[in-house]
Amino acid sequence: MATTAATTNGTEPAKTPKANPAGAVANWADERLGIATATKKQIRKVFPDHWSFMLGEIALWSFVILLLTGVFLTLWFNPSMGEVTYNGSYDQLRGIHMSEAYASTLHISFDVRAGLLMRQMHHWAAMLFIAAMLVHMMRVFLTGAFRKPRELNWIIGGVLLLLGILEGFAGYSLPDDLLSGTGLRIADGLVKATPVLGSYMSFFMFGGEFPGDQIIPRLYTAHILLIPGLLLAMIAAHMLLLVYHKHTQWPGPGKTEDNVVGYPMMPVYAAKAGGFFFIVFGVVALMGGLMTINPVWRFGPYNPAEVTAGSQPDWYMGIAEGLLRIMPGWETHIFGVTLSWNIFLPGQIAPIALLAIVLAYPFIEQWITGDKREHHLLQRPRNVPTRTAFLAAMITLYGLLWAAGGNDILATTFHLDLNTITYFMRGAIFVIPPLVFILAKRWCISLQRHDAEMVLHGYESGIIMRDAEGGYTEKHLPLSEERAYMLTSHERPQVYAGLSGADANGVSAPKARLDQLRAKLSKAWYATDLQKPTAAELEAAHHHAELEHAHDAPLEGHAADGHQFDGRHDVDGEELTHKH
Repeated sequence: MATTAATTNGTEPAKTPKANPAGAVANWADERLGIATATKKQIRKVFPDHWSFMLGEIALWSFVILLLTGVFLTLWFNPSMGEVTYNGSYDQLRGIHMSEAYASTLHISFDVRAGLLMRQMHHWAAMLFIAAMLVHMMRVFLTGAFRKPRELNWIIGGVLLLLGILEGFAGYSLPDDLLSGTGLRIADGLVKATPVLGSYMSFFMFGGEFPGDQIIPRLYTAHILLIPGLLLAMIAAHMLLLVYHKHTQWPGPGKTEDNVVGYPMMPVYAAKAGGFFFIVFGVVALMGGLMTINPVWRFGPYNPAEVTAGSQPDWYMGIAEGLLRIMPGWETHIFGVTLSWNIFLPGQIAPIALLAIVLAYPFIEQWITGDKREHHLLQRPRNVPTRTAFLAAMITLYGLLWAAGGNDILATTFHLDLNTITYFMRGAIFVIPPLVFILAKRWCISLQRHDAEMVLHGYESGIIMRDAEGGYTEKHLPLSEERAYMLTSHERPQVYAGLSGADANGVSAPKARLDQLRAKLSKAWYATDLQKPTAAELEAAHHHAELEHAHDAPLEGHAADGHQFDGRHDVDGEELTHKH
């Protein structure tokens, strides 16, 4: 019987008996564009798997939801301040004069199918977008993921957060209702507080005396075109740098500064990311359908002569609102010009200074520690107590200012004196954050001490042993190698000693004072940190464990009934010897 030999080293690639149309199209495109060659490496790029990395994905998918719902709303929204008489479905406002922008917002809410759902999904997605970016940056900060070579990506992240806040404020102002108009009036006050140029800047922005007739169309252009374009560009740059620098990862066995352990982009990570998008979309859809946000029909159209009682901005504007409310009424009159420090300082100087500190932080820490090496492994927050405590203090400061921004709500809700709340907040922002800093730092050091004890002596098993003398001790069991490696994988901090103030000839070293400042800051940064166990300490601990084992050896096999249920071992099939 004749057979046909199979060729295993032919020059032509194997082909399926029946051509695949999709494959033929892909092959045609690849022959002309080289797509497969260009993307082959990237689609196999490895991404580590950890829940904290999903925070950035929440921000990304929220932005996608903003784009989708924003396109829907654009089809019906009319960004005009021209006055019309409302004759829509909402009875309580029928016959009221209002802007076309507000009338179209009511039309979307009550007359366009799924319009209210889209409006609320859009607003909730905006809140989630900014919140996810903020929490993502906090994760990056706590774990040291901003260190070299990712300083530029940290700056991009800070700019993204700023653009997100500006985009949220612009969108929040578009409906032209009484609440958003109150926010615009505050913005007008902030601009006018600029020394000398304030009134000119306000006229330019509003197209005349506030509120003018140009601000809504201008905000609309910025909201749907200018800022989204900048956001897309910054997100693209952020993702490109992420791919170029490779993803950070948590330390562990097999994980080094030179590799990435995880799943490839295709098909695993892409499938997980795609599924996560639908989870985020579903949650936002549920929030939009079940949780009311920004019910503009309750506020009515904007009137410059009116203001909403108990008006509050979106949460991400809380820090600016709080600063404005607790700032003393300081003003300076010079050469016929009034300088409103009570608005200029909290409304312009403080936010810009805070943003500058955030963006410059990687370089400040790098200068203090003197660490200019590349880092691809993350740090546990407890192993950098000063940085962790600093963030805890900043979160506390933000929370206090957020509460200060609602001082009138607190006063009316809890029947408190408004001035007392204001005076308390003025002092609290200077007293409570430092106390939180000290507490958080001591807490981190205590956790470091606990980790060191576990590495040296093992974990508490809950098993109580009685020795021959009648004393009781708790038996400690050694950690797994993986756990012990994780607890000791961080580097030992080195305090910068500084240069000598003068050489042998008595000549002062260049920049001696600056170097002394750096040495003092380095000491404050690292001096109280607990060093991880040394090799000698580990050897002594292992020797002590061997002696304990020899001491307990006669008791092995004679453990008290119930010790098998210590929560550390598989107990399938186990049962107590004596049942009651």
